[in-house]
Amino acid sequence: MVNATDKKESPRPAHVTTGSSLTPKGRLIKTPKLIANGKRAFVWYLLSLVVLGLDQWTKWLAETKLTFHEPVPVIEPFLNWTLAYNYGAAFSFLADAGGWQKWFFSALALVMSLFLIVYLIKAPRQAKLLSVGLAMVLGGAVGNLIDRLLHGHVIDFIHIHSADVWHYPIFNIADMGISIGVALIIIDMLFLEKKRSS
Repeated sequence: MVNATDKKESPRPAHVTTGSSLTPKGRLIKTPKLIANGKRAFVWYLLSLVVLGLDQWTKWLAETKLTFHEPVPVIEPFLNWTLAYNYGAAFSFLADAGGWQKWFFSALALVMSLFLIVYLIKAPRQAKLLSVGLAMVLGGAVGNLIDRLLHGHVIDFIHIHSADVWHYPIFNIADMGISIGVALIIIDMLFLEKKRSS
C-alpha cells in the first residue's frame, strides 16, 4: 500500500524560472528594446542644417573677402585663410579629370545624403553619438554638394601648415563636419554598439 506521504509532490523550487531551470527569474537580464529615432530625427536634421549653414556662410565670406591663392595669416606659422577651389574629391583626388568627376561626386553625395536622411530615422534613439555623427556627415556632404552643383568645384579656405615645410590640403567646414562625423560613427561602432545590443 502506498502511503499518502509518498503521493506528495516534491517541493517546488524557491524560484520560478523562464528558459533555463538553472537561472533564477530575478537574475535574468532583459535586453533593452531599441527604439528608432522616428520623428525625433528632426533634432538631428537641425544639427545638419547648422553644419550646412555655417559651411555656406564661411565659404561666402572666403569668396568675398579673400583673393584666390593669396594666403592671409591667422596664426603664424600654422594657420592661414587661403581661398582655393577643389575640382575633385578629398585631397584633390581626380581634380584633373575631364569634368565628369563633378557629376560623379555630385551623384555620390546625393545618394549618400538620401541614405543618411533615412538612416537617421531608423537609428536607435539611445545611440546619440551615432546620430550626431550621421548628422554632421549629412550637413557636410550637402554643403559640398551645393558647391559642386552651383560652381562646379568645392570652395576651400582653411590652410594648416608648418611654415613652408609642410602643408595640409586646404579644406572647409563641410570637410570638418564629415571628418568629425565619421570619427564619431567609428567610435560608436567600436565601443557603444555592442553595449546597446547586449
